[in-house]
Amino acid sequence: MQLWGHRFIDSDKFYHITDIDAIKKTPPSSKLYITFNETNLDIISYANQNLVEFALNVTNITELIYASSLNAAYIVVDITLAKSAQNIAENYLFDAKILVSIEDEAQIAEMAQLGIDGVIFSNAVIKINS
Repeated sequence: MQLWGHRFIDSDKFYHITDIDAIKKTPPSSKLYITFNETNLDIISYANQNLVEFALNVTNITELIYASSLNAAYIVVDITLAKSAQNIAENYLFDAKILVSIEDEAQIAEMAQLGIDGVIFSNAVIKINS
């Protein structure tokens, strides 16, 4: 299981961006964090064209399928969607890892028992404004 933003584990940060110009304000080889919506398709396309690894935050199963098809390296879901998302990812052999947003360390064990690929704490995501 991958742990992003845990206080004991050193991990890379994700840079939450809302437009292409914000990418220029991230360090080289950064991992982007993008909220999935239709208005962000240009950012997703830019990331793919430039081989920039990114996570897509999704809110439902349809968006989960889109995220995989859009080549997200990580798909971030809410805890309520965790098990369904992981099952779908395994069934369809997604290349992306499913990450569940959590706030409490006690949730790590719960996610491990569900077979979730990883968890992400909010401090692993840095907001970048353009």
